[in-house]
Amino acid sequence: MYDVFITKASTYLPNEPVSNDEMETYLGLINDAPSKARSLILRNNKITTRYYALDKEGNPTHTNAQLTAKAVEGLFDEKFKKEDMKLLSVGTTSPDQMQPSHASMVHGELNVGKSIEINTATGLCNSGMNALNYGFLSVRAGVHENAICAGSERMSAWMTADKFNHEAENLKALEERPIIAFKREFLRWMLSDGAGAFLLQNKPREEGISLKIEFIDFYSYAHEIEACMYAGAEKQEDGSLKSWADYPSDEWLKQSIFAIKQDTKILDKYILVKGAESLRSSFDKHNLDPDKIDHVLAHISSGYFKDGLKEEFAKKGMDFPAEKWFYNLSEIGNIGAGSIFVALEELMNSGTLKKGEKVLLCVPESGRFAYSCSLLTVC
Repeated sequence: MYDVFITKASTYLPNEPVSNDEMETYLGLINDAPSKARSLILRNNKITTRYYALDKEGNPTHTNAQLTAKAVEGLFDEKFKKEDMKLLSVGTTSPDQMQPSHASMVHGELNVGKSIEINTATGLCNSGMNALNYGFLSVRAGVHENAICAGSERMSAWMTADKFNHEAENLKALEERPIIAFKREFLRWMLSDGAGAFLLQNKPREEGISLKIEFIDFYSYAHEIEACMYAGAEKQEDGSLKSWADYPSDEWLKQSIFAIKQDTKILDKYILVKGAESLRSSFDKHNLDPDKIDHVLAHISSGYFKDGLKEEFAKKGMDFPAEKWFYNLSEIGNIGAGSIFVALEELMNSGTLKKGEKVLLCVPESGRFAYSCSLLTVC
């Protein structure tokens, strides 16, 4: 078995940051009316800027595959060239198409000039960590001497007004309020576009910061809790999901079947409690001392959860002081599968890390309550 190190990190954020006041310029007005929920959601999530792969007319400027490829290209230098790549493992919530796989499309964008192994992890926020774990295990087992892992999203194209206008018009025809349901609109004001990538190798770099991956753990609570965040389906009264394939095609737009939706009541009830429970399991499994953790990077979808997460961790005996937490949500937005990559890249290149320090990564996924965590050592 080989040790595995993150030897370089890179990010790509498209275009210029978009302020709260500019969001509807890019995403458009549903039924030509300003959102009544936007200000409340933004006040709670505490996001001030985010990035869109759109221009101000709502036209796409990048595909998800292009965003990911640009992040990956930032890993190449004189010490590690494009042709040195052995494995490409990528994760996303928002691939550009159902098939071919996201990894296939990124490989094509990179123009590597040779065949490589590829892997695509799908899902929600944890898909980035799933992609990282595949690369980690491949290098650790000696299958490959290096791997490039990435997490990315291009959710803006899913959130433009034209995707929801038919639902609003249908409600208007039924003499109901011509606004879309809160569970659909909620995420329009939460999500951001971008990509982050790591280079994994079986040796640390001779110069600069490398991070040794000690472990990556995963937990799912789908056996206990119904789906909370979903797309391409509609939740039924019994909590089950009815697939898009089981709806007549003329209902796809009327009910915004393909929109990504969030059940906020279930989210509030479980997301923090199960997150603390899963992390406690990892600390017990690896016999970790919370006092020995130097940096805590927890992906959160909203600033609303920041204080509550710290409190839930403390209830489980993991009371990390405020100065150990690192967030960039307010400036970058919620990039889903790419968020933890973008946050770690910023910390890794900040110049603040010291040899021997421990960095904890925590990623929740509200889809059906799955969680991951990883411990890194600075070397």
